[in-house]
Amino acid sequence: MAKSSTRPEVAEPVDGGPTFGLTKFLDPLPVPPVRRPRGRDAELTVRAVTTRVRLHGQLPETVLWAYDGHFPGPTIEVERDQRLRVSWTNDVTGTMPLVAVRVPLAPAGTPPAELSSNNPGYPRNPDGSPAGGAAHIDGVPDVPAWLVTHLHGADANGGSDGWAHNAVLRGHSQLVEYPNRQPAASLWYHDHAMAITRWNVHVGLFGAYRIRDEREKALGLPDDHDIPLLICDRNLDADADGNPTGQLLFKVDAIGTALVPFTGPFTLVNGVIWPHLDVERDTYRFRLANTSNARFYRLNLINEDGGSENDAVRVIGTDGGLLPRPVPLPEAGLVLAPAERADLAIDFGRDGLRGRSLRLTNTEANAALEPDIMQFRVQGRPGRGAVGLPESLPAEPLRLAHVPDEHDQVWIALVPPGTAGMAHPQMWELRELDGEIPPLPAQNIVQVTDPRTGRTRTFQQVASLFDDTVSIFVKHGSTVEWNFIHFGGPAHPVHIHLVQFQVVARRGFTPDFDVALGGTTSPATGFTDIPLEQHEHGRKDTTVVAGGEWVSVLGRFGESTGQFMYHCHILDHEDEGMMRPFVVHPAEVAEFHPHRGGHGHESYRGG
Repeated sequence: MAKSSTRPEVAEPVDGGPTFGLTKFLDPLPVPPVRRPRGRDAELTVRAVTTRVRLHGQLPETVLWAYDGHFPGPTIEVERDQRLRVSWTNDVTGTMPLVAVRVPLAPAGTPPAELSSNNPGYPRNPDGSPAGGAAHIDGVPDVPAWLVTHLHGADANGGSDGWAHNAVLRGHSQLVEYPNRQPAASLWYHDHAMAITRWNVHVGLFGAYRIRDEREKALGLPDDHDIPLLICDRNLDADADGNPTGQLLFKVDAIGTALVPFTGPFTLVNGVIWPHLDVERDTYRFRLANTSNARFYRLNLINEDGGSENDAVRVIGTDGGLLPRPVPLPEAGLVLAPAERADLAIDFGRDGLRGRSLRLTNTEANAALEPDIMQFRVQGRPGRGAVGLPESLPAEPLRLAHVPDEHDQVWIALVPPGTAGMAHPQMWELRELDGEIPPLPAQNIVQVTDPRTGRTRTFQQVASLFDDTVSIFVKHGSTVEWNFIHFGGPAHPVHIHLVQFQVVARRGFTPDFDVALGGTTSPATGFTDIPLEQHEHGRKDTTVVAGGEWVSVLGRFGESTGQFMYHCHILDHEDEGMMRPFVVHPAEVAEFHPHRGGHGHESYRGG
């Protein structure tokens, strides 16, 4: 592989994982261009095209699909209540620009550095075909550009939400309307095409979206130092000498017929591997978004000596907008799951930071992976007038009165891989049974002893596949409590379209679940409250549900109507079936719905 002769002025001797010949912090952080549509009723055309981008100064160009030719796409910035009509236009040429490979899962105890999935490239025979049990994932190179864009976190009617089946081919456009009738927030947009979201996003189809309002502007937050940081991980193919090329590689471990969700050894910020940013001695605002397929990040700010500088960081907002006040990072660092956002303020003017280098580091990283994400280089000169952070942020109130069993209810079971012969994790919609209860264990039956009332509740699975009959119908204007009970397996970042919700409670328990049969062996009980982090009290549209947790969230469906989706935001899980529809319709219409009085209503009305 021909490498660029460009070298960093000063090589940074930073300990960490392997970098596979690429110099960390070589390239400056790029900032995506900003598009600000004008007018109270504005229109915008965004074109998805095939492009070539250099992901690192020592790599050749990489072929990508990208909005307006930028990776990530342009940051779209609008004012609150500014109605925006967008034509998401598909002008992509060619087929999927990545190599997709499955490799056998290594035996237990294999050192992380020896795991094939943690390294570039894949084993090949002399003729170039996969070797050592590796195999191409059939059909991926032939997938055409079939695209539909979802504005993640937006309050918009169902026709503009980016329904997964409503993707369009080259030469066609998806026409949407975003009312932007919500508080200032850092949203993001990405492709959402049925069954291929993981690959469409992987090859570049995502970008940032900001809503501004007068309340936020009055705070005096950093404006000229307001920078998006879109974080993701990727893998690259390698040449015969093991050097990474610019070719995207979607390499995943295989367990029988099941594929482990993708993670990669290279961390990118705004489309560049391990970049750096020169910062003045001022306060900066960074709008972080985890745009990875499956990787969780535990973010910490580290100095040159390996010490923590987390005291310089405050969380000022979450998925859906500002917090009531700035809060410090959690003691062990800020966990950011796929699709979650964090609005951070970092004070680089603090004593002792002048002329130093700081690293944003992922302490959740696998032992074989490079933990550093990017570097901040604090300049010796003061900035153009440091911006102080207000003690309070007049965030628009979200907190809803929580009265158990008085809100409409949705009950969802997250069940482990292998349940009833299914290779992948599943998401079950549940209906509470009031009559005769079958003895446990019973197929598709789960029992929960509700710690709020002491009553044992019995639920039956009524839907799990995306194309199963819709069973969740929400009355427009209602407040709904969604209950996610995780009976084992990997943690899932669950995203509910349309609504910004509040996390009501997180409770731990020990699952007793019969995977072979598909049901609880005994009622889930022994729930203990898990305290929420301070930032979890903000507006959220995505929350993590770990194995052995019951997470309740509360949201008011007060503006838009139509058919929407909720799903795990690990994109492999979403594509493999952990996604379901729900409908929001006027209460007056609900009285005439054919499912009135059937399980469709009971699934959300509690018991």
